[in-house]
Order: sequence, then structure tokens, then C-alpha cells
Amino acid sequence: MARGGGGGCPPMDLMRAEAMELVQVIIPTESAHLTVSYLGELGLLQLKDLNAEKSPFQRTYAAQIKRCGEMARKLRFFKEQMSKAGISTSTQLTEISLDFDDLEIKLGELEAELAEVNANNEKLQRTYNELLEYSTVLQKAGEFFYSAQRSAAAQQREMEANQSGDTSLESPLLEQDMLTDASKQVKLGSLSGLVPKEKAMAFERILFRATRGNIFLRQESIDEPVTDPVSGEKVAKNAFVVFYSGDRAKAKILKICDAFNANRYPFPDDVAKQLHTVREVSAKISELRVTIDMGLAHRDNILRSIASEFENWNRLANKEKSIYHTLNMLSVDVTKKCLVGEGWSPVFATTQIQDALQQATLDSKSQVGSIFQVLNTTESPPTYFRTNKFTSAFQEIVDAYGIAKYQEANPGVFTVVTFPFLFAVMFGDWGHGICLLVATLYLIIREKKLASQKLGDIMEMMFGGRYVIMMMALFSIYTGLIYNEFFSVPFELFGKSAYACRDPSCGDAATEGLLKVRRAYPFGVDPVWHGSRSELPFLNSLKMKMSILLGVAQMNLGIVISYFNAKFFRNSVNVWYQFIPQLIFLNSLFGYLSMLIIIKWCTGAKADLYHTMIYMFLSPTDELGENQLFPGQKLVQLVLLVLALVSVPWMLIPKPFFLKREHERRHQGQQYAMLQTADDSVVADLGDHGDSNHHEEFEFSEVFVHQLIHTIEFVLGAVSNTASYLRLWALSLAHSELSSVFYDKVLLLAWGYNNILIRIVGIAIFIAATVGVLLVMETLSAFLHALRLHWVEFQNKFYEGDGYKFAPFSFDLISEEED
Repeated sequence: MARGGGGGCPPMDLMRAEAMELVQVIIPTESAHLTVSYLGELGLLQLKDLNAEKSPFQRTYAAQIKRCGEMARKLRFFKEQMSKAGISTSTQLTEISLDFDDLEIKLGELEAELAEVNANNEKLQRTYNELLEYSTVLQKAGEFFYSAQRSAAAQQREMEANQSGDTSLESPLLEQDMLTDASKQVKLGSLSGLVPKEKAMAFERILFRATRGNIFLRQESIDEPVTDPVSGEKVAKNAFVVFYSGDRAKAKILKICDAFNANRYPFPDDVAKQLHTVREVSAKISELRVTIDMGLAHRDNILRSIASEFENWNRLANKEKSIYHTLNMLSVDVTKKCLVGEGWSPVFATTQIQDALQQATLDSKSQVGSIFQVLNTTESPPTYFRTNKFTSAFQEIVDAYGIAKYQEANPGVFTVVTFPFLFAVMFGDWGHGICLLVATLYLIIREKKLASQKLGDIMEMMFGGRYVIMMMALFSIYTGLIYNEFFSVPFELFGKSAYACRDPSCGDAATEGLLKVRRAYPFGVDPVWHGSRSELPFLNSLKMKMSILLGVAQMNLGIVISYFNAKFFRNSVNVWYQFIPQLIFLNSLFGYLSMLIIIKWCTGAKADLYHTMIYMFLSPTDELGENQLFPGQKLVQLVLLVLALVSVPWMLIPKPFFLKREHERRHQGQQYAMLQTADDSVVADLGDHGDSNHHEEFEFSEVFVHQLIHTIEFVLGAVSNTASYLRLWALSLAHSELSSVFYDKVLLLAWGYNNILIRIVGIAIFIAATVGVLLVMETLSAFLHALRLHWVEFQNKFYEGDGYKFAPFSFDLISEEED
């Protein structure tokens, strides 16, 4: 990632943020809308809100934003209707000829038409559901009346037969009177309808109590749920018929029916009328069904016409709303003929912005052109890195910790390599690395198709970090080849093992029975170590020392980057009283330990490094004895110990005095340009926040305490951060042991049985454990630990991360937020 420049090395785009400038634009009112639209298409200008003291309702374009909100409401209504109808919107975006006013009118007409169609459909559907319920009541009540009439006819025939014979003493006297006197027969009324099944028992009890038992109720369950006309939902119901006597009983029954949401329907007493009603209801149901289907087809046609243009309309509405929001951030000139805006833009975008302003003036046929000018300021600009689809995910890892201060060194440059490498140190297995690589290659190959689809939250994160995962997989294959592990199985990929058995009986149980018969294994760990008795001590020692070397190297890189930060901001105080003592302190202790590790590896000495480092502090003048690795080691240790002790007050004491002297010199009339000649952290220490004319008292005690905290933090952090890198060893060991357990105790154990079912189950368990534990949980664990090593151990050596991100007005960013 480099861009061409003058002589020498071209500057790196990711190493330092783009140079920014504060600009002012003065736009005529008649071309303001088109100008802001062109700037949104360009997406390289971050405008300030110059009306922050005004409420949203007091701003110039509040009415237009209200109209945009109303249009957005109509579009949401259309989307809900399309979702209910199962109609999907077209994803193809095309140029539309409608302007803002025409679109507002069209959306209003479509909403009114759709609302009318929906209202008619709801009325027809309610009537249809009522007729369906009526048809059900006619069927059930008709069955009841038919069975009752058959029973009454049978009783009538029996009474007539009894009456034709001699009247017995047992014949009821009342019955005889009623047969002879028709005026004494009671005329009963009836009500029929449907009641929810869950309320049927309570309905029956309330009716009985309210009428003191002077009713006859018949209920029958309906086999399938019916659609309730009021709620439109499927409800299980019972058909009922109530017989009563008197108007008072009828009034009570009607109130109870209303209370229980029991829908009542008339049922004629005459059989001929019943048949006529059934035919009439059936005919109405058929007619309504046809009418409803036609209405739904008309509604679907309206929604399909909306769906074909929905995305275009939605994009235009959002675009207009963002334009008017941006116009509200501009201040109105006193003549009310111009709008004045201020904002940040990259220096390289100056020509593009001026071209956009000129083009807007021509297209709007304005008599007066827009004015573009650069303002001088001491305000800290936003941070902007130009990234691509490969580097953006790595930059997001850094930004999640904190946005880089303007033009400070960006850890994202180094994170591209160091993050996947430290992950791979903990995840080293080239079999698992190939599995990760295959999964991420699928995402990369299909990235165009997947980018246009709605993915789940987890899948969205994986797709966004697909290039990070690819780098992690490639580095895991590399470290897996070094560890010589393929699902924990070693292979002789680069040649034969350097060792062979002394005799046929020695086996592979221990390395003591092995002889070195050829040159050392050319790349990585010799496969003979795997499975031997010395495997764990050997790999523990190797990985632990390697973790320290990697940790010290990365922390030194962080300190060196702090030097380039200080040189870039021309802050010599940080060079002499922060960078140099920190470098001396870290390397006097842990740089020396790293050197001893390398010497021990090269010479094969058996010196105890724990003993050497402990007694370097406790007894620096004692003889080293068998722990001596090179001549003059005792003198070197004494010198390094003195340097480490001297570097602590070197970090602590001088810097506050230099800051005090700098503060006094600045306020004796010397000019001081913050952004060009000093680090912002120094300015903050001096108590100045950009107002060079305002003299503040220098709080020496606060500055000294602040420096004391930083010194203690670095001294203690040098020890704790180095120890923290031992997580590389711990997680690598855990990954290797888990992989070995799954292979030995699951796969090999199952394969030892001469049973195909056991073998299939064993393979399935091995695959599930490998994917679930090693490829998912272990990947996440190693990712988080690598993240912590970068955020805490590496970035705290140089990275302040107290900046703010460049957020330009861009239609592309708005559409991403909408998605």
C-alpha cells in the first residue's frame, strides 16, 4: 500500500493518516441542494454542524425533513404490505426520472389507493367470515332441530296410540289437559350462534344462573377452527342454540352473549325457510369469494408495481433526507442568499471537491459560483486511512481499541502480519490450517454473491474478516509445518529423521535409545520427538523460549515505533527521556534473557537460565559457575543491571522539568504551532488545549505524578507483558494436546475395533470434536488472545488511540447503514 511521491521512498498510506485540512464552502441558495448532492456522491468532505445551538425544529430545512420522514413512513407501510403479501422487492437499482416533489405525490396517491383497497378487502373479508360462521350455525342448528323434530314426531305418535286406547290411571293429568287445550302451551323463543370453545363452560353456567335454570341450551363442538370476523384469527368455537321464555330472559341472554363474544345468527323455524336461507348464504359466500379474490389480485398488482421501484424510491428518499440534514448543518448568510459550511477533507481531495462545486453551479444554472477556501486552525483533524477490502478488516481490529490520533503511527500496518502470525503460533497445525483455508476460500470466491445477501450476525462477522481468517490459516499452515503436526500426526515431509534406534529393541519410547545418524531435520521439529517420552519437556522448553523471543521482539518494535512518532511530531523530549530509557530498560533485562536463550540454543549448554536471571538481581557479584554461557558474562550482567536501574529515574525526573521550561518559554512571546512542532500529548501535559493566547498556570505536581504513573506502569509492564506472551506457549501446548487426545483416544481407539459401525461412530465423533472444539472454540480462543497481545502488550508502547474517525457525508455510507 504505497502511493507514488517525489524522490526517495514513497510514503505509506496506512502508516500515517491522510493529511487533512479545514475548508470553508460558501454556496448560493439556488444551487445548495445540487451541490450537497454532488458532495455526497463524492464522499470526501466531513461537514461540521454550525447550528448546534438550534433545535431540529428551528433549522432552515425542518419542513423538508418532515416531508422526508412522511415519505419514509409511507415506504415502511408499503414494505409491511409487501411482506404480508409475500412479494419481494427488486434489488436492481436504476436511474429514476422522478424528482422529490413528484415522488411525494406518487407515494401519497399509492398510499391512498392501497389504503382504500385494504379497507374494502377488510370489510368484504369480515362479511365473508360472518357468512361462513352463519353457514356453520345453519348446519349445526339444522341438525339439532331435525333430530328434535324426529323425536317429537315419535312422541306424538306414541301419545296418539295411548289416547286411542283406554286412559290409564298412570297417564299424566297435565298432559291430557294440554292436549285438549292449546291455549295452555308455552311459546318458546330461540337464539343461535357461535361461542369460543374455551369460554363455553363459563357461558353455560352464567346463562343457567342468570335465568335461574329457565332455559334449554344445546352446544356442539365444531371440528375445525373458524376465522373470527372481528379479530380475523382462527378460533376453536362451539355452535349453540338457546331456548327461552319471555322478553326478560331474552335481554339477559343477549347481554351475556355480548360479554362472551358470542356471535349470534338468526335461525328460521320453518324448514322451507331454513333451506332457502342455506341456499342464499351459500350463494353469497361464492359471490364474496370471487369479489375478494379480485380485490386481492388488484392489491397484489399495486404492490408488484411498487416492488419494482421500491429500492429506487427508498434510495431517493434516504438521499433527500440526508441532503436536507446536511443543509441544516450549514449556516445561513446574513443576506440569506448563501449557505456557509465548514468541514474537514483530505488534502488530495481538494481538486475533486472544487470540480464538484463547479459542476453543481453549471448544472443548477446559478449566476454565482460556490467559493472554496482553506482555513488555518489549531484544531486536531479527524483520522482517515485509505483501506481496501484486504486491509480494512485489520484496520477495524485496531480501531476497535481506539481511533489513531491524527497522523500518529498506525499499528494496522504491522497487524496485517503480526496478528495472524501470533494466532498461528497458538494454533499451529497444518491440517487445521488447511480446513480454515478451505472455509475462507469459499467466502472469498463467492464474495460478490454473498456481499449482496442478508447474512446472519455470526456469518456477517466471518465474511467481513474473511481475509484475516485467510492470513490466519496460511500462517497456521506455516507454523504447523514447523511444529510438524497434521491433526497431531508428524510426517517426514522434508526428509528422513536425523535419529535412528541404537538396536532393534529400543523402539520409540525414549530418545536415550536413539543415535544421530544423519544431518539435522531440515525444517521444523524432527518427527521422532512426537510420541517419545521426551516430547513434552522438549516442546515445552522450545515453545516457552520462543514465546519470550517473540514477545521481546514485538515490544521492542512498539518502542521503536514510539521513536518514529516522536520524530514525526518533532518532540525531542520523548526521544531522549522516553524512547531511550525504555529501550535500555527492556533490553537490559529481557533483551539480555533473549540473548541467553539464543546462545544456549546455539552452544547446547546446560545452564539454568532461571537461576541466572534471579541471581542477577539477588547476588550480582557472585560467580556464575556452570551457568556461565560466555566469557565476561558477570561484567555484562553488572553493566546491564546498572543501566536498568539508571533508566528508571531517567524516565521519571527530567521530562517534567523540560515541560515546565517549555511552558515558560512559550508564554514569553515565542510562537508555538501545535500541529507542526509538538506532540499533542506534550501540549496536554502543558495544560494548553489549543488557545495559545490563554495563559494557564503550569501544575508541576500534576505533571510529575502523571510521569510517575507512566514510569511505574512501564517498569511493571515490562515484566507482566513479557510473562503475558507465555500464553503463546500455553495455548499452543493446549491445542496440540487436545488434538493428540482426539486422535489417539477417539479415532485410533475406534479404528482398533473390527466393527464397521464402531468405526463410523468413531470417525463421526472425531470430526465433530475437531470441528467444534479445535476449529471453532480454539480458533476463537487464539483469536482473542492474539487480540489482547496486540491491544495491551504491543500498542501500549506507542499508540495513544485518542483520535476520532473521519466520517464524510457520503451516500454510500448512508446506504450501508440502512442495510
